[in-house]
Amino acid sequence: MLLTTTSTVQGREIDQYYGLVSGETIIGANIVKDFFAGITDIVGGRSGSYERVLKEAKEEALREMSNQAIALGANAVIGIDLDYETIGSSMLMVTAAGTAVKIR
Repeated sequence: MLLTTTSTVQGREIDQYYGLVSGETIIGANIVKDFFAGITDIVGGRSGSYERVLKEAKEEALREMSNQAIALGANAVIGIDLDYETIGSSMLMVTAAGTAVKIR
């Protein structure tokens, strides 16, 4: 399954458009991660625990979107947009959306 943020695939023709596909993941941050992220914020540096959770959420949203495309008969998703939104004070939603297509 080819996934791209571009609206075309260089050197390949689109044979069929299947339409919009999307995947969503909602994750919550727990108190332990919040505590250690707070320490990281005070002393500086990156919060590895949050970065791992964000990466996992993004991968899950992309996997869900890909599965929808495969079920439609597509072999690629073009024009992918990733969106990150906060829900309340401790939840994060990651959404991946794109157009499922069949390419040659």
